[in-house]
Amino acid sequence: MTKAALPIPSPWQRRFSLRLRLMLGAAVLAVLFMLALLPALRGAFVIAMEQSIEKRLAADAASLVSAARSEGGQLRMPEQLPDEEFDSLDAKLLGFIYDRDGNLVWRSRSSEDESIHYRPRYDGQGHEFVRMDDGRGEVFFVYDVEIDLLRGQAAAFSVVTMQPNRDYQALYNGFMNQLYLWLGGALLLLLGLLWFGLTWGFRSLRGLSAELDEVESGTRERLSADHPRELLRLTRSLNRLLDSERRQRERYRHSLDDLAHSLKTPLSVLQSVGDVIAAETRQREQAQILQGQVERMSQQIDYQLQRASLRKSGLIRHQVALEPLLDTLCSALDKVYRDKQVRVLRDFDTALLVPMERGALLELLGNLLENAYRLCLGQVKVSARLRNGVCDLSVEDDGPGIPPDQRARILERGVRLDAQHPGQGIGTAVVKDIIDSYEGELSLDDSPLGGACFRIRLYD
Repeated sequence: MTKAALPIPSPWQRRFSLRLRLMLGAAVLAVLFMLALLPALRGAFVIAMEQSIEKRLAADAASLVSAARSEGGQLRMPEQLPDEEFDSLDAKLLGFIYDRDGNLVWRSRSSEDESIHYRPRYDGQGHEFVRMDDGRGEVFFVYDVEIDLLRGQAAAFSVVTMQPNRDYQALYNGFMNQLYLWLGGALLLLLGLLWFGLTWGFRSLRGLSAELDEVESGTRERLSADHPRELLRLTRSLNRLLDSERRQRERYRHSLDDLAHSLKTPLSVLQSVGDVIAAETRQREQAQILQGQVERMSQQIDYQLQRASLRKSGLIRHQVALEPLLDTLCSALDKVYRDKQVRVLRDFDTALLVPMERGALLELLGNLLENAYRLCLGQVKVSARLRNGVCDLSVEDDGPGIPPDQRARILERGVRLDAQHPGQGIGTAVVKDIIDSYEGELSLDDSPLGGACFRIRLYD
């Protein structure tokens, strides 16, 4: 088994983009702000409402004081009060007057049906505004004012005006309904503005992402400078990385070409010398040894050149259509193994793209298919699936298969079959190195066809 691949982001992680995460965070903060604002607005309304009620009750108490008079220390109230609500049984405005000792000396006609037990506190504080429960679950607003003078005469009375809380409960409920409605609407409007702002703000990131896609697909060489200042350092760093990678690949290519040229010529000379020596009967055995070693050196050079050149690039992401590449390979192998009449079964979507460079995929499949053609009895199967950025590719045959004791050696890191059999078996080693360079996985199983099944997993 090859080295473990990098973890693949889960569908949940891919679904929640940076913009959506920021939007969710802003939405949570907006909701918390609205929830904190709700009790503040409610408290402000309650305070304003109670101040309004206090002013009204104070005005009603003032009307009672203006109508009262004192004769010989006795309170006298007119039959007809200035405020008609005190005289109506259906009215909810209640009026009471108590003496210094807290005894009730007068009550309005509107309070005759009410059983209220209130005892004023005559303590020289002037007035007070409180809430009171009448013992039956009814809550009243109470305004109590102390009177020391009535029409210029000394007096000691407490004038009390009351009004039930239920008269204002409908107003309070209506306000709360409106408050919920307005805050909900404001929250939706705020979220809409946040989404619009984030969409506009991330437009530059979408532009950068589009350019990176073009770089990965090979249609663009460098990133442009048409980005916000905050992203220019990133784009310049990526451009330096792209230029460095391009130069490095050019140096690799030139160095490999030079190496191949410098080594192939001496090997050709040695091969020619071996042929000359082989013509002499006495030195035929030594010539065969020489030719074998030269051939092995040539194969090792080919292997090392392929291993160095077929590497995954740093930023450029290649994708190759599998079907036409497979057609090319099968056409060539059908000619080589014409006598076998190999039948190739295909199990993949005709539009499937493999996340690999064309040269690397051609070398990888070429080695696996060549082994399958050589060892099969008449059938080879190529299967491929692409799901969630993971490409599973398999090559099977109906041949004798690979013995279990050899499978571990083939898949073991750093071990190649060509180490045991000189000049043979470098194909699997090249396949392993290519898959390693793409941080993929290689496994070997039994095929339902009867032979071996090489399974490859590549990550986009």
